[in-house]
Amino acid sequence: MAAVRDLANGDLREAENRDAIALAKNHLVQPWPYAGDIGAEARTLVTSGDGIYLIDGDGKKLIDGPAGMWCINAGHRREELARAMYEQATELSYNTPWYTMNTPSAELSRRLAEHAPGDLNHVFYTTGGSSAVETALRFMQFYNNVRGRPEKKKILSRGGAYHGSTYLSGSMNGRPRDRDWMDAADDLVVKLSSPDPFRRPKGMTTEAFEDFLIDEFRDTVKRTGADRIGAFIGEPIQASGGVIVPTRGYLKRIREICRENEILFISDEVVTGFGRLGHVFASQDVFGIEPDMITFAKGVTSGYFPLGGVMISERLLRDLNRSNHPDAMFGHGLTYTSHPIGCAVALKNLDLLEGGILDHVHEVGPYFQAQLKMLEELPLVGEVRGAGLMGCVECVADRGSNDPLQLDKNVGKRIDQHCHELGLLVRPLINMCVMSPPLVITKEQVDDLVGILREGISRTMDDLRKEGVWQG
Repeated sequence: MAAVRDLANGDLREAENRDAIALAKNHLVQPWPYAGDIGAEARTLVTSGDGIYLIDGDGKKLIDGPAGMWCINAGHRREELARAMYEQATELSYNTPWYTMNTPSAELSRRLAEHAPGDLNHVFYTTGGSSAVETALRFMQFYNNVRGRPEKKKILSRGGAYHGSTYLSGSMNGRPRDRDWMDAADDLVVKLSSPDPFRRPKGMTTEAFEDFLIDEFRDTVKRTGADRIGAFIGEPIQASGGVIVPTRGYLKRIREICRENEILFISDEVVTGFGRLGHVFASQDVFGIEPDMITFAKGVTSGYFPLGGVMISERLLRDLNRSNHPDAMFGHGLTYTSHPIGCAVALKNLDLLEGGILDHVHEVGPYFQAQLKMLEELPLVGEVRGAGLMGCVECVADRGSNDPLQLDKNVGKRIDQHCHELGLLVRPLINMCVMSPPLVITKEQVDDLVGILREGISRTMDDLRKEGVWQG
């Protein structure tokens, strides 16, 4: 009878999966679709998760290599986080932030201020990373308007950057494919070079490359005019740009130029925050900088509830308090700002991070980096880079080219397909495989992840050789 029930349950699940796929193709518009199949697309169906693993619609167990979208930091199926959601929802499910407040948001603000560098003692909560960046940029505009500097609004961003999908945050993005068919606030943005040492000009040392970037920054400020530049925004490590780790002194030198020219430094820690590099915030603890604002999201709730925010310097708020326009209103807010359920989950998530996960990242992170680095033995792999529990394997099919967009654009997808068959979900970015597993991953599970990735790359190399498009 048990076997019959299992068979029946299996048939039911299969039917439910088929229904979900059909419904998606008929009704669901997925993020980042192509025009040719927009509104008629079904992607890999995921039915459950546990720890570092996902189960797909076929029942296959997969290591969640990207941790969802850089966000499942505490792992899937954490009862503590689910219980925090339930308990807060049954106590207070929502309150309007326009004329009321709640206890979880106030308590979370205190704890975040304790972790934030310098005088970043205040928080404005949002619903995610895009809205956090949007808030930081709009605050910069408001700040300069109140201070009588309405022309100081230009924003410096960089090639390879990713800062969001709202109109203003998306305008900061520096990956060509992000904006080829999308409008942007180009009049407000000044783009700088990507700080990618691997793609530096041939024959240039990394030290000289850092000097080049700093000189470019100074020249851009001089050419544009410091009196017209309101902010610089940068990820400490460019995440979706391919886990670009800058040279050692780069961020400190950029920070100093910003300070000299009253340009607000916005550190976008939507990915690097909340344990990904072993700290709640990485700006000071890893890179030695004290920004004017820090944007965060993703790992703040380990992806269990949509929440983001902006840490804001005490100094900036004092400047506003002392201005000649005390009645000027920061006309910006969101229905779900300071959401009590999101803040309650974030508080419990902080408990988990402080209770051992951060220490675990310091232990397993170096092992993760060392094991990934060994993949550079493979002829298709150009570079492995990363920090903490974020890494990127960049494949180079044509070593004579310095432009990854000219390489086989399907290399990453090919590797992902092979890895899926072997039990690993990869995030393919053109010719790159990005890895950012849940922070609770063990060394043994790191071995499994890297072993599958190695085999996936090896099988892709075999495919390319058989097709005669690569002889490496």
